[in-house]
Amino acid sequence: MAKSRWSFATAVDTAKALAARQVSAVELAQDAIDRIARHDDKINAICVRDFDRALEAARAADAALARGETRPLLGVPLTVKESFNVAGTPTTWGFPQHKDFKPAEDALAITRVKDAGGVILGKTNVPIALGDWQSYNEIYGTTNNPFDLGRTPGGSSGGSSAALAAGYGPLSLGTDIGGSLRVPAFHCGVTAHKPSYGLVATRGHLPPALPAIPMQRDLSVIGPMARSVPDLSLLLDVMAGPDPLDAGKGYRLDLPAPRHTRLQDFRVLLIATDPLMPTDKAVRGGIEQLATNLTKAGVAVVRESPVLPDFAASSRVYMRMLLSALSLGMPADAYAGAKDAAAKLAADDISLAAERLRGIALSHRDWLMADGARARLKMQWHRLFESFDAVICPIMPIPAFPHDHAPDQEQRRIQIDGVDHVYTDQLAWPGIATLPGLPATAIPLGLADGLPVGVQIVGPFLEDRTPLKLAELIEREFGGFAPPPMFDD
Repeated sequence: MAKSRWSFATAVDTAKALAARQVSAVELAQDAIDRIARHDDKINAICVRDFDRALEAARAADAALARGETRPLLGVPLTVKESFNVAGTPTTWGFPQHKDFKPAEDALAITRVKDAGGVILGKTNVPIALGDWQSYNEIYGTTNNPFDLGRTPGGSSGGSSAALAAGYGPLSLGTDIGGSLRVPAFHCGVTAHKPSYGLVATRGHLPPALPAIPMQRDLSVIGPMARSVPDLSLLLDVMAGPDPLDAGKGYRLDLPAPRHTRLQDFRVLLIATDPLMPTDKAVRGGIEQLATNLTKAGVAVVRESPVLPDFAASSRVYMRMLLSALSLGMPADAYAGAKDAAAKLAADDISLAAERLRGIALSHRDWLMADGARARLKMQWHRLFESFDAVICPIMPIPAFPHDHAPDQEQRRIQIDGVDHVYTDQLAWPGIATLPGLPATAIPLGLADGLPVGVQIVGPFLEDRTPLKLAELIEREFGGFAPPPMFDD
């Protein structure tokens, strides 16, 4: 069967074609549904299919277009991470005990997407508790990377990244606390944007059966995924803004314009590796090529700065605060065991694994001390962005790795240039933007030995349009997403 011209079209171009009546919303939805039927037995990205309602929404979008209505996503097909509440569909977070839970109301972000005219095809697969850079669980099975079915698509938004790489619509909604937007984008060669902390209200994105009330979980954000950077901005603008049930009573969103609109005007600090968590030659090679390209294009690229926060010190704080946040979902016996193990740690053990263990058992007093360190870190970043417009750095140290479902993640290992490293130490690179709550845009840089590599562009707090604009200019100048070879039908 011939590949549809819409399979890998951008959301921006698709929306324009819909408005010009060059294609119908029903045609687009059916095209994506047919594509899922042809390919998803191999990928397993779409864990909840909602095709009947998608076609119903598409017919309503066509009727609205015929009336002359204009909305940002009117008729555009997209997917949604399984962890978002979508009324009438399962929200399990991969927990077998919640396989039959179906919320009665949509998450706020879903409501905003639907109000903008988006056509939701279904939900994408996740790891249990959203706690891995792989996407597998007992309910829905394992999601595979479209570039190599034996490897991870990333996580926890791995179903979304695989769906985008496979051509199942141009947009998806994901989340990020440990890189869960940026890591799967990196592993599948697509784009993602981790918004500034608090920019997108998260009501309705919560573990199953909990009440959907306004609440901002520490460190965690929700954000857009796509195959092109302008599509990220399109979806972010739809989702962003305070929750009308609380902050929205008095606050209105007014993001500043990007600092620059020409590539050569950006001042960039570029980091390719660090002794704490070195990067593989494949990742370094992609970053070094980008540095060369940017320099040739007239961009001021600097490789080091005394103002840059200490990566090792901030990573240790991040590990503590992240695991403190994640410990809430731990079973009581596991939590008790972790507390006992943390109490036996040597005081001079400052390994990242030790900091993660300490984080599980963090007292409120210790959490407040860590929060104070975070506040000082934010000011360091503020001063850095007086001299630079963006920091370009790794997302992960290696390209997509083979599936590894060993139950204890602390015992897993990855190989970086032939040397074993602790699997969970990879958190350090996503954490560079997560701990201070900074926006970060993930973009692909091409392939290394057939697997995608990419970078994240970290920007100033609540200046999300700046890293997005730089990412857009890099994509336009040097190229972006390329479909996996297996999708040549």
